Parts: sequence; C-alpha cells; structure tokens
Amino acid sequence: MGKDAGEKNKRGGDGETMAVMSLMKDHQNPIQQLQIKYKEAETGFKSWLSQQKLPVEAAVVTAMGGVQGAFIGGLMGTLSPEMPQTGVDPQAMPSLQQTQALVGGPLVQARNFAAITGVNAGIACVMKRIRGKEDLESAVVAAFGSGVAYSLVSVGLQGQPMNAITTAAGFSLFQGVFFKLGERFTKPSVEDPYYTRARSMLLKLGLEKYEKNFKKGLLADPTLPLLTDSALKDVSIPPGPRLLILDHIQRDPELKGKRGSRG
Repeated sequence: MGKDAGEKNKRGGDGETMAVMSLMKDHQNPIQQLQIKYKEAETGFKSWLSQQKLPVEAAVVTAMGGVQGAFIGGLMGTLSPEMPQTGVDPQAMPSLQQTQALVGGPLVQARNFAAITGVNAGIACVMKRIRGKEDLESAVVAAFGSGVAYSLVSVGLQGQPMNAITTAAGFSLFQGVFFKLGERFTKPSVEDPYYTRARSMLLKLGLEKYEKNFKKGLLADPTLPLLTDSALKDVSIPPGPRLLILDHIQRDPELKGKRGSRG
C-alpha cells in the first residue's frame, strides 16, 4: 500500500512539473522558442559534422555555402537589370562580364554568388580542419580561391589569366582588411567554463535568460547539486522556473547522486 502511495505521489509530482513547464512555455515568447529550437538544431548539426571525415565535411559546408550564396544572389538579381553587351570592345568583355555578376539578372547573380560563397566556405573549412584554427591566413586563402571561382564562372576559361589573378588578389585584400577590422572591433564570445552545465540545463528548460542570475549569485556548476529554493530565490529567479530547475536536478542521476552523497 505504501508503494502504491509512493507511485501516486510520483505521478502527482510529474503532473505538477509538466503543468509548470506547460505554463512556462505558454508565457514564453514564440520567437524565443524558435530561437532555442534553432540553436539546439544548429549545435547538434555542427557536432555531427565535426565528427565526419574531412571530404564529407568540406562537401557539406561547400554545398551549404553555395545554396546560401545562390539565394542571396538571386534576391539581389531581382533588384538590378542586366547590362547590355552590344557594342562593347572585345578586350573589355572579361571585365564587363565580371561586373555583370554584381548587376546582372537573378540567374547570373545566383550562379556567381553560389560559386563565391561555396568555394570560400569549403576552403575555409579545409584550412580550419588542417590548421586547427581560423586566422588571417586561412581567410585570405579562402578569399583567393573564391575570387578564382568567381572569375571562372563569370568569364569562363576563355578569360585572361591575369584578370582572374587580379580579381582573386582583390578578394584576398578585401577579406584580409575585413578580417583585421573584425578582430579590432569585435571580441569573440568565450563561454565561461564554470557555468557550462548550468547553461546547458537552462537551455534545455527554456530558461537561458536566467543564466545571468546564476552568474550574479556565483551559482557555478559545482553548486548545482546543492541548489535549494531559497538559493534560487536569492538570485531573483521566479517560483515557476525555480520549480523546474530543482525538479531537473532531482531527476538528473549524476546531480542527484552528488546531492545524496553530500547529504
């Protein structure tokens, strides 16, 4: 009989937790929910991709970059008319064709931008896997390759080789300057290693906006098994999220075990 009562209490607790989570989701911003789902999917995909062999990863990244470039190019092409090619000096035709990649129709721009972004992403992926980092050298090499690809698809093999080299060098110079400006004016976001598990827990529960509360109260990962309702209340976390956090900790075998051993 005691066992039946325990099971009923457990089911009752599960029902209360689900009710609280449902209420929290109802009050959560729909855009925020989509952002959370997108971030989870993106993280999972990147994790899977990083475990693949280099040719597979490079092919996938190149294809994704090409699709993105084609979409952007096609969108830009709808806003600009194609340039006339009649009465143009044959010597100037290669330069004209390359210029048309930036002001041509949707198909022309989709093709050229797909080549630029796809090749750039693929080379950058290979360089990162080989060298183990993203730096100026990798960015410049990727930009040079995308410049060559751009010349090939916009002019073709009949174009002048020097024109392709000049274009690729221009791409590299622009990318190098852009990379250095980015380094100067932006700081890379570095995740605090002391809050890795807390951040993961809050993201899973849809409560990532309370990460700053955890940091304000110094509730780092080692404190998770020790968390109490009063501790969460002290860092200004509302009752509903507090219940979800404590229930998650109670259900997590590792955290629950640490809590029991310290008790």
